[in-house]
Amino acid sequence: MTFTDPSRATPSPARFGLTDPRAADLLGEVGWWGRLGAETKLAALSRSADPDLTLRCLVRLREALGDGWPALDERLRTETGLRTRLFAVFGASSALADFVIAEPARLEVLDGALDAPLPEVAELTARLLAAVGADPAHPVWRARLRGPEAVRALREAYRLELLRIAAADLAHTIDGDAPQVSYENVAALLSDLAGAALQAALAVGVLEIVPADTDELPCRIAVIAMGKCGARELNYVSDVDVIFVAEGDIGVATRLAAALMRVAGEACFQVDAALRPEGKAGALVRTLDGHIAYYKRWARTWEFQALLKARPVAGDAELGQSYVDSLSPMVWSAGDRDHFVADVQAMRRKVEEHVPAGLGDRELKLGRGGLRDVEFAVQLLQLVHGRGAAELRVLSTMDALRVLGHGGYVGRADAAGLAESYRFLRTLEHRLQLQRLRRTHLFPADDDRLGLRWLARAAGVRPDGRRSSGTVLQAEFRSHCNRVRRLHEKLFYRPLLEAVARVPSEALRLSTESAKLRLAALGYASPDGALRHIEALTTGVSRRAAIQGALLPVLLDLFAHSPDPDGALLAYRRVSEALATTPWYLRLLRDEGAVADRLAFLLGTSRTVPDLLVRAPEVLRLLADTPALAGREPAEVAISLRRTVARYADPVTAVTAARSMRRHELLRVACADLLGELALPAVCAALSSVWVAVLEAAVDAACRAVAAERGSQPARIAVIGMGRLGGAELGYSSDADVLFVCEPVAGADETEAVRYAAAVAELIRRLLGAPSQDPALQVDADLRPEGRSGPLVRTLESYRAYYAQWAEVWEQQALLRARPVAGDPELGQRFVEMIDPVRYPAAGLDHASVLQIRRIKARVDAERLPRGADPATHTKLGRGGLADVEWTLQVLQLQHAHTVPALRTPSTVRGLAAAAAEGLVQPADAAALQAAWDMATRARNAATLVRGKPTDQLPRQGRELAAVARAMGYPATADPGEFIDEYRRVTRRARAVVERLFYDS
Repeated sequence: MTFTDPSRATPSPARFGLTDPRAADLLGEVGWWGRLGAETKLAALSRSADPDLTLRCLVRLREALGDGWPALDERLRTETGLRTRLFAVFGASSALADFVIAEPARLEVLDGALDAPLPEVAELTARLLAAVGADPAHPVWRARLRGPEAVRALREAYRLELLRIAAADLAHTIDGDAPQVSYENVAALLSDLAGAALQAALAVGVLEIVPADTDELPCRIAVIAMGKCGARELNYVSDVDVIFVAEGDIGVATRLAAALMRVAGEACFQVDAALRPEGKAGALVRTLDGHIAYYKRWARTWEFQALLKARPVAGDAELGQSYVDSLSPMVWSAGDRDHFVADVQAMRRKVEEHVPAGLGDRELKLGRGGLRDVEFAVQLLQLVHGRGAAELRVLSTMDALRVLGHGGYVGRADAAGLAESYRFLRTLEHRLQLQRLRRTHLFPADDDRLGLRWLARAAGVRPDGRRSSGTVLQAEFRSHCNRVRRLHEKLFYRPLLEAVARVPSEALRLSTESAKLRLAALGYASPDGALRHIEALTTGVSRRAAIQGALLPVLLDLFAHSPDPDGALLAYRRVSEALATTPWYLRLLRDEGAVADRLAFLLGTSRTVPDLLVRAPEVLRLLADTPALAGREPAEVAISLRRTVARYADPVTAVTAARSMRRHELLRVACADLLGELALPAVCAALSSVWVAVLEAAVDAACRAVAAERGSQPARIAVIGMGRLGGAELGYSSDADVLFVCEPVAGADETEAVRYAAAVAELIRRLLGAPSQDPALQVDADLRPEGRSGPLVRTLESYRAYYAQWAEVWEQQALLRARPVAGDPELGQRFVEMIDPVRYPAAGLDHASVLQIRRIKARVDAERLPRGADPATHTKLGRGGLADVEWTLQVLQLQHAHTVPALRTPSTVRGLAAAAAEGLVQPADAAALQAAWDMATRARNAATLVRGKPTDQLPRQGRELAAVARAMGYPATADPGEFIDEYRRVTRRARAVVERLFYDS
């Protein structure tokens, strides 16, 4: 753009990227509007990150310079270096622009050719020491400035160097011929500048604390940089993590360290010493021997991970290097520690916990696919493989990625791609922090068009002809985050496949031993077994093996996040082999990401799920459809089951069909329950409904079969549900407690009717109780009159006579939960009407009966609690467990149900609510009992699903406890002990209520 004739119309300000309505006036104020010679400056202005901001800053600079502006204006026209650096800084950083405008003499740091060399660390240190009056040649680096004067001088010098670095960093965004300073060089310069500032702050501390006539310090002190400063990859705005080590007078050393932190904090940046032994509670300064003793005995894995970045930056260089040399062997043997895997998992959880809610997609540092993901993975790989590979013992993330790729620990292309993504994200982080010199890692929101445009231009991202620069930046940001989201697939798992397949590859040379080390670090307790499973799944040239090769890297990562990675991988192999001929199985996992996520969690949490899945694979499809998985009505399921079974005349075939549908439904409910899609009442209702439907189908099939065999059907039969089946509160481990009642049809002989009914009942028990790979269908009739010694089936009148003459208090108690569940509904209803006076006695419960119930309960607690069981965590018979709550309610029902109709319910949940509503139990006591019942029921269900067999005892520790906690809905980041603590707390409160209400204590 050239202005050959000032009389001609001047181009619109919009031609130069200016959108401010006052742009023409502002250009006039600096003398560039409609004048010859301004085109070069306007072209440079148009390329700045924010031309409007740049112009406003130039107007303010003109006002600050006054008569000196024409001279600077001419220099801006003729001196490329000054113009490029000034416009780049003004457009990208309002904070640095304010710094320059406040004292225009600071412009001198922007002078010089664009290819002028950047300062070395020694030059930076000399400048900052000179700013506080310290002489680097003197044996005691003592400043001549102290207090606020020293802070002001150090702040000025630090900001000038920051300005110099930023100008060099940004210059290429204005002038394409300017050399582009790489992210690595900028981060290294910022780290060196921070080290120089720490050295200058220490010099100020020496002046304040050490007597002026002392030519030798009473102590040796070294400052060890940690984190990004130690790795020479510091941000523009960041805390600087340090550790102090000293010899000699530790008291003086501690005062020097405190002074350094204060001066540097006021002048430059916050100094954080929280990574020292024992954290903020530990001594600020320790001797070298003190550090060594701590790390040998007390340090945790994350502390060795932090030491990966340790580097001496200030103070006594020899002592600092001794610190690093002494601790380095311990760092590189951390992978051999007993709790290495657990500590690694805790570190991963800690990373996830710090992601701000709702900002995960915009967080450059902590978000999924962000900087911390790369850094953590690289550091973990260094800890795992650096034990035997000295070349991996490098400080910076970029250097580590380069070595990992070159050494074959990850693919070279993968390492290069991640390095590119890391460099891009760190560059965006630098630009965001430069804007106002504030600590931030937040990418602009999608609707922040101005913010996106500014960041894109500041980062050198240009429009591509079809899309604006902001849109291009968004696309690149998402692309890089998606690449990093595949971090564990790329860095951890795909080389494992290459190792077990033993495919010679120049890019991937991970040995079997290295693969085992990596699997162990990721939480696999049996790396050998895991490698065998991977090999079995991926061996061959079939399409199935190829798809497994693409799926496994993702699945291995998901399994590693589950409570039992080894169990998950074994279960996945079993399921895959069982469904090898199912055409849609692998395609579903490949194409439906939610299915893979959910399946990995289920396989790593529950042994029940894979056992059922190999025989009911169709449920796998439901994992992609939450409404179908969790929204099916129990009544609909029951009707479908009964209709299906009714088609079969043969009782064995009929019950087999019922078992198949029950298996499907049990797996569906278990999956929905574990995934948190079904509440406890819905789980109990669904499990009870399917059990009732199976019983109804079995009764119908058995009646038809026995009648066909005998030539007649002389009796009607009803099945009465008892216990949790009667209350419609079944769990996964519950048997079906029942009573069989019959009645002769008109004209039939009673003896023949009873024999017929007994044959039907025996057939039902035999058919349902037959050995099977499915969870047991045990029909238990031990609650019948006279128990196991009594007849299996009685007539209604026989029951009436027995209960009228012989019923004991425990039988009255058992009948509280009786309800008809199968067979003849009219007969079942008459049975219930017959037992109502027995279970709801008109006179209530006398004191002697209450005492008898208490004695029975005490005997049950003493005799039936398994040997070695923990009463505090036994869900059924433990303190505050299911039996405590249910027996307490049942005593209230026996005492008051004759006058309180609402108590006449077989449901514990409804009974507790009725007792509270009628004032028989205080609301707080009812709430405590209900909470304990809910907790124990859920915990019992979870433990059964995790172990794959019925259990009432919660695990004490280990992976099973972690799996039960996850099944209970606790996050992966939670300590499983929190679940046990909450269980004990809830049941302890319930037990206190039981002591008062049941035992009258």
